[in-house]
Amino acid sequence: MEMVRRFFQPPRTSFFLFGPRGTGKSTSVRQSFPKAVYLDLLDPERVRSLSAMPERLKEIVQAHTGSRCVVIDEIQKVPDLLMVVHSLIESQKGWTFVLTGSSARKLKRTGVNLLGGRALLHTLHPFMAAELGENFDLHQALRYGLLPVVMASDEPAEVLRSYAALYLREEVQMEGLVRNIGNFSRFLEAISFSHASILNISNVARECEVERKVVEGYVGILEDILLGWRLPVFTKRAKRKLSVHPKFYLFDVGVFRSLRPQGPLDRPEETEGQALEGLVAQHLRAWSAYSRLKPKLFYWRTQSGVEVDFVVYGPERLWALEVKNSQKIHPADLRGLKSFQEEFPQSKALLLYRGQDRLKKDKILCLPCRDFLQSLHPDRSLDDILS
Repeated sequence: MEMVRRFFQPPRTSFFLFGPRGTGKSTSVRQSFPKAVYLDLLDPERVRSLSAMPERLKEIVQAHTGSRCVVIDEIQKVPDLLMVVHSLIESQKGWTFVLTGSSARKLKRTGVNLLGGRALLHTLHPFMAAELGENFDLHQALRYGLLPVVMASDEPAEVLRSYAALYLREEVQMEGLVRNIGNFSRFLEAISFSHASILNISNVARECEVERKVVEGYVGILEDILLGWRLPVFTKRAKRKLSVHPKFYLFDVGVFRSLRPQGPLDRPEETEGQALEGLVAQHLRAWSAYSRLKPKLFYWRTQSGVEVDFVVYGPERLWALEVKNSQKIHPADLRGLKSFQEEFPQSKALLLYRGQDRLKKDKILCLPCRDFLQSLHPDRSLDDILS
């Protein structure tokens, strides 16, 4: 696979770069900081050395006078290094520290805030369609996702099959995040049914036969190791009674596919619909993270069941987006968007579908999903993209 220029642009000061494994964090920082002092904490010997004596980092830094940048890859492996990094940022003026991580679990316990705002927080996501340009294939993206490590492989399905097992072994089991790895494995399968759906903890607990409180903890672990995230309800100036539960998404549609079991009673169109909505969700999330305007993402659902898949709340505009995995648009497909516009007349509405034509239906813009994803760029607002 040819080199892809990522939308993430590193700042000029020290920063954390979080992202799931396989999103290209190491590649990105090596390209951006080719002359940096590079410490790989996936190296067991390096981990043993720095775990035993974190202050050894000072000796390493002071020995490299030809570079003014230090990259520590997978910082969560030795969280005690944060204390030393904090000290070095204070004492070594003009140095930049780049700290990458695929889990925030240990750092939360030991205190990312130790750096007290001296290191910015950034995230790296799977590829966006606009990063891939003409190489973006919607069908392939819906099947295998957009993880760089998967797309670069000749056997993407095999990489995806081993991806969850890698996390179970190296991020969950080895770090002692759960007591019963079998329960957590069943939970991963059960939670896949909640992808692009309202998260009902009690239902997931019944499905994987563990206590509700345990499942709540498991969902928190998924968020901390960056495999899943929750989308909150948009409640600003609400006039109607709304749902109180968030929606849940796995971070990449290929990972969703790898975890979601298929059986004779499953309807393919249901899984395909979840995959398409999830693909839009991961794009909106990456776009929001990379954008200078930092628009916030929500969904909207009344207690009577009227729903809009995504609400984009930015400084310039309020947008409501609905995703339909169909070639044609039916009047019922517009119901949620119309209800949202009745509640928020200042909003704009957009329906994304699998057809080929850009349409206007009852004053609502309907756009092919592929076109929308390829146009989504962090330097552009939705108004710019859709004008």
